[in-house]
Amino acid sequence: MATPSNELEHKAREAFMDDDFALAAALYTQAIAAGPPTAALYADRAQAYTKIGDFAAAATDAARAVELDPAMARAHLRRAHACVKLEQYDAARAAVEAGAALAPGDARFARLMKEIDGKAPKPMETEACAVPAVAAAAPVPVPVPAPAEKPKYRHDFYNSAAEVVVTVFTKGVAPEHVAVEFGEQMLSVSVEVPGEAAYHLQPRLFGKIVPDKCRFAVLSTKIEVRLAKAEPGTTWTSLEFTDKPKLTATASPAASGGAQRPCYPSSSSRGRKKDWDKIEAQVKKEEKEEKLDGDAAANKFFQDIFGNADEDMRREMTKSFQESNGTVLSTDWKDVGSKKVEPSPPEGMDLRKWEY
Repeated sequence: MATPSNELEHKAREAFMDDDFALAAALYTQAIAAGPPTAALYADRAQAYTKIGDFAAAATDAARAVELDPAMARAHLRRAHACVKLEQYDAARAAVEAGAALAPGDARFARLMKEIDGKAPKPMETEACAVPAVAAAAPVPVPVPAPAEKPKYRHDFYNSAAEVVVTVFTKGVAPEHVAVEFGEQMLSVSVEVPGEAAYHLQPRLFGKIVPDKCRFAVLSTKIEVRLAKAEPGTTWTSLEFTDKPKLTATASPAASGGAQRPCYPSSSSRGRKKDWDKIEAQVKKEEKEEKLDGDAAANKFFQDIFGNADEDMRREMTKSFQESNGTVLSTDWKDVGSKKVEPSPPEGMDLRKWEY
């Protein structure tokens, strides 16, 4: 059962994903007061304080998170960000070094260290720059842009009428190292394996979902998350929120004034829709006008008789055909209704009974 602190933490994360950082900070404060306070709560409130520009409070919260859990890499990262904004570069450098040692694969620490070195070079580097004025100016190194951070795990998604299925391609990750949370328009997937860089997927979703109906499963090669759409029948063109309108897969009969025959896109028609009623009518017309010979003509003849007959005539034809093993086809109920129709093979052919 969820505690008041857990519920407040959940609401705080939703507010953060909705870019309401002040509300998120206030809700995290209530969650900490509801207790017990955790390193995660202080680290997340530090992030919210950073977003609203209260860097001193962010630095204090991040330091408290480090005290509660020295092995939490993101707490060191939050503290480093806040200290850079406060121009406390020595404290920022120490926080980056501690966090990088815990998560050596996290490129954010390397980028932040470059930023710190650019703003406040180490003393040894400062002394090296103090050359006589008469010395020739050393060439200024051109900064190399940091490579884009590559996610630890690849993820993908696809639509169904009622759900969006998100797959994170992990391998050999135990369920106890995975945490998944749902909000009205928020998804949070965290993978924290001891000794490895943490992975977080926290998008603001394309559309709203029904959290109580969402579910996930941790499998041997992946994490599969099923998001229940709040608006079934819509197609998400991306996983994350966008200003582009939603694509509706089906139209409501009430809105269109009646049942609507579906039209399906064709790859050969470059996006044009096909009217299947028109195609069906055309096929029937071609079948009716088709010229057939031999057995095909005879079969079509009997099919036309059966197709245009009333229920009584169909009953007569079915009874005579079945009881005669396909050798008699009668439309006279007086003749076939009161007796069994005996087989009558064509002239020159023998009737044989087979045992199965």
